[in-house]
Amino acid sequence: MKYASLLAGLVIATAAAADEKPVFTVYAPDYFASDWGPGPAIEKGFEETCGCDLRFVTGDVLPRILLEGAATEADAVIGLNTDVLARARATGLFAPHGQDTARLTLPVVWSDATFLPFNWSETAFIYDETRLPVPPASFDDLLNAPDDLKIVIQDPRSSISGLALMLWVKAVYGDKAGEAWARLAPKVLTVTKGWSEAYGLFTDGEADMVLSFTTSPAYHIIAEGDTTKKAAIFPEGHYFLTETAARLAGSDQPELGQAFMDYVLSDAFQDMIATANWSYPARFAPEDLPEGFAALPRPARTLFYTEDEAEALRQPALDEWLAAFR
Repeated sequence: MKYASLLAGLVIATAAAADEKPVFTVYAPDYFASDWGPGPAIEKGFEETCGCDLRFVTGDVLPRILLEGAATEADAVIGLNTDVLARARATGLFAPHGQDTARLTLPVVWSDATFLPFNWSETAFIYDETRLPVPPASFDDLLNAPDDLKIVIQDPRSSISGLALMLWVKAVYGDKAGEAWARLAPKVLTVTKGWSEAYGLFTDGEADMVLSFTTSPAYHIIAEGDTTKKAAIFPEGHYFLTETAARLAGSDQPELGQAFMDYVLSDAFQDMIATANWSYPARFAPEDLPEGFAALPRPARTLFYTEDEAEALRQPALDEWLAAFR
């Protein structure tokens, strides 16, 4: 009986080991893996093909990677945007993605062999035409608007959209960016830590305009049947922002890492982006997008800094921003 029990235990243990799936860990922003973000569907879709257990670890991706260094438990990361890539690349922790970037449909040229875009949009101020029937028609109009026009923006030290706005102002006004911030500051109702809080204040009717993205109205059109939310399109141009995915060179799951990068540009993954991330997929042509996206106006000019340019400008631009909001 003792030997029979031992054999039974061995069989059970062997079966359990066979059922265990390798864990594939992806660091992602909080929004990405939330119930309303694209993460849950992406997790399910990848697990159906990878034979693995994909686990998102959420939070501020870049600070965590910088802190952990080569000891990181991440196999891949998702959500790093162009304005922070210089700091991420300098770690030397990332491996090539192995994808054909000629397939991308971005409004800027992209040939990066390490960081792979999965979505994109452009920064914009969103308004409700029932509350603001005549919005500013240009960035200059916004700066010259009466101070009782109230907008909500995000902090560039904690928010990628806030950082994008800071660089947008720099791209439009150059050496006069400090003056632009001084003119804009009296109209800023509040500066929030992140996008969700700011957008919530806007939808609650607390502000006339909110810093967001040109694609934000698609949510209201498709999910709510509401066509009153609009992006104010400025002739000075709008700042480009893309989020990327990358795999870690030190991962003990290199095959899964490569499979994940393949998945990022797959039809299955890209099809989730428009209506779960509410942004343009990085590899879809306009005719492949949901109908609500066809109604969105596009800026005539897309403004963009390379990662090195953005990193060089970040601190001087932040000093100008802080001088206006201290």
